[in-house]
This record gives sequence, C-alpha cells and structure tokens, in this order.
Amino acid sequence: MRYVIIGSSAAGINAIRELRKYDREGEIVLVSKDQVIYSRCILHQYLSGERTLERLNFAEPDFEILYRVNWMKGREAVGLRPGDHTLILDGNEELTYDKLLIATGSHTFIPPIKGLSEADNYIGFRNIDDIEVLKKVPEQAEHIVVLGSGLIGIDCAAGFLHMGVKVTLVDFAGWLLNKQLDERAAKTYIDAFRAQGVDQYYGVGVNEVHVDGNRKIYEIVLSDGTVLPCDFFVVTAGVRSNVEFLKDSGLELSKFGLVYDECGRTSDPDVFGAGDVSGLSPIWPAAVKEGMVAAANMAGHNKKMTDFFASKSTMSFLGIHTMSIGIVTPPDESYRVDVYDKEGVYKKVVSKDGVITGALLQGDLAYGGVLQQMIARKIDVTRVKKPLFEIDYSDFFHEKANLEFAYEL
Repeated sequence: MRYVIIGSSAAGINAIRELRKYDREGEIVLVSKDQVIYSRCILHQYLSGERTLERLNFAEPDFEILYRVNWMKGREAVGLRPGDHTLILDGNEELTYDKLLIATGSHTFIPPIKGLSEADNYIGFRNIDDIEVLKKVPEQAEHIVVLGSGLIGIDCAAGFLHMGVKVTLVDFAGWLLNKQLDERAAKTYIDAFRAQGVDQYYGVGVNEVHVDGNRKIYEIVLSDGTVLPCDFFVVTAGVRSNVEFLKDSGLELSKFGLVYDECGRTSDPDVFGAGDVSGLSPIWPAAVKEGMVAAANMAGHNKKMTDFFASKSTMSFLGIHTMSIGIVTPPDESYRVDVYDKEGVYKKVVSKDGVITGALLQGDLAYGGVLQQMIARKIDVTRVKKPLFEIDYSDFFHEKANLEFAYEL
C-alpha cells in the first residue's frame, strides 16, 4: 500500500504518525513545499527571537527514520488525476498512490485595496518565508500596520512588540479575536496590547494605501477617513485554501475549499482531506484530529470526527491564558449564559436546552478539565444541583461500596 500525504503541517504530520499505528509496512510518501517541519501557531516567537527555527519543529528529531517516510522536500503538487491515482508534481513529475491525503493548508488572501498593487512593502503572515522577510523589517520601518486581529494578526503584533517599532492593528470586526472571544474577554487583550503601545482600530476597514515614487506605502486610509502612517503593511485578515491544483481533478470543492466528510473522505473514495484545506476550521487542534481521523480511515479503520469539539482553541498572549470552545456569543435569547467574573478570572458557559454549546475561560484554565467532562458526557446543566463554576472532579466520580468508581453528577 502506498500512502501519499501532501503537506507537512499539523494535519499531515499527525496523519503519518497515525498511519504507522495501523500499517507498519506500507510505503508513506510526504510531499511538501516546506523543507522543514514547523508550527505555524508559534511563528510569532520566531519573529520575536524567542525561538529558533529548530524550536519551531513539533516533530521528532528523527521523524523520517522513525516513521519510515520518503519526504519529497521543496516539491509542489500542481495537478491530480484521481481516475488513475496519479498526483502531478512540479516539473510534470507523476506520483502514483493507493490512498492520498490532501493537507495542503491555506495561504494569505490579499484584498483588492486601492493602491496596494503598486506597492512592494507589504506581505502576508503565513509561513517561514514570510517571517524571514518580516525579521528584517524593523531595520528600515518605524510604523507597521497589521490588517486583521484574528489569531494570525495577534501573533504578528505580539512578535513585533519588543523590536523598537510602532504597531497598529486594524480590523473590520468589533473586537480582536472575534471568532474565539466575546467582547468582555477581548477587552482584556485590547487593554493589555494598548498598555504595550499598540494602537487599535476596530469596526473599520482599509480603503486605500498611499504609495510614493519608490513603490513604498507611506500611509493608509481607513474607511472612516482616519489616516495612519505606515512603513510596512502586513495582511493577515483572510486566508484561502490551497486547492488551486485541484480545479481540474473532479473532486468536489466548495466556496471555502476541499469538501470531505467526518471520516476525512472526499468525493473520491481513495482521496482524503484534513486541516485548513477545507476552509472551515482553521485551528491547530482541529487539523491534528482531522489528520488522525483521515489516516485511520485510509488504513481501513472506521473513525469519525463526531467525538471532537472542533472549534476549541487555547491561546496565550502577553501572559494572559484563554480557552475558547464553540459558540461564545449567543445568537439569540434562547441560549442560557452562566458567567463568573472576579479578580482577573473570567469564565463563561453558553448552553441551549441544557446542552453546552460554547465556553470561555480566561486567566485560569483549571476549570477546563471539568468543562470538557461536562461536554463529553453531555451533562444537562439545567439539572446541576450546585453552582456551575463550583463543580470539581469529585462531583463526577464517586466510590461505590464494592470500591468501583461511578459517575453520578
């Protein structure tokens, strides 16, 4: 059996680990544009100098040998013929497979901002090549404007904090980390970044950039008319799935990216997908789990994503730790909201008809274990007899007379 994996990030690497659990003899071929394995979640620490390139690596030092992987480094998939199980690589090289996993991730989307196409002092924030450019930016720039305050935008801003430059965040959303946090939790980070000298503009977009005769942006005009000085512009506001090479493959694609089911299977039974390439859940834990589930099914074992709360993310910026799960801002009044907010600790649980649909923990993540028990066991929170945030592990397991442990909450 020949397994071909495209992509060496969270989904692809964890898929390889999982494949070797089920198939110790099959051939595994890894195709990636990257020459090294690195975590995109901590690229800001490479930018700031907190980590070396080696310390971004989340795989074992002897990964290729340990998992017996033929890694085709610096190679790009440019086409796919599922009918004859053939992947086309750059240089028109053909690579056959029995099972294929597409974990090609995504790339920065550069919006059509007036004047931007005339400039050359802007970039995305997505891979090692981007960071290598950005590490040199403080040598010639004083004012850096970051478009987008999602996880990538905040990563970028955090990476520049102690590099002697002025950083400004701009986002059309009402507050930073809008997909992960509610307004209350976001304010903690907004205040902390402001204290670090980061100016922030929310609820506005970028209408235009002004460019000088040397193709350099020197100021940015926001949608409310505000003009910001800018020596370098970083775009993190949007991403697009890397599915361009699939346009003539016949595989089902949505407006977001590659379509695959809860087993990771695409419209072709021998082709699987995982991670950012779907365009639906661009967070590390989801990519890891999807890669593992896809790998199990590639090896003939039926696994599904249904046991996983896909929208969970944990973050830490400026020493402030936060966990976000599911829907944290109720869309209507049919949801119940329980809140604890004291002494720098914020906890919030959102539920509907007794079922938890989302939660936030900030400042103290110790409650996360109890919260995950309630989610996993589908606890009806309307029937919990004590205050929700006073539950601990002793409420879940009790010792019977025969010394067995039983769940009784």
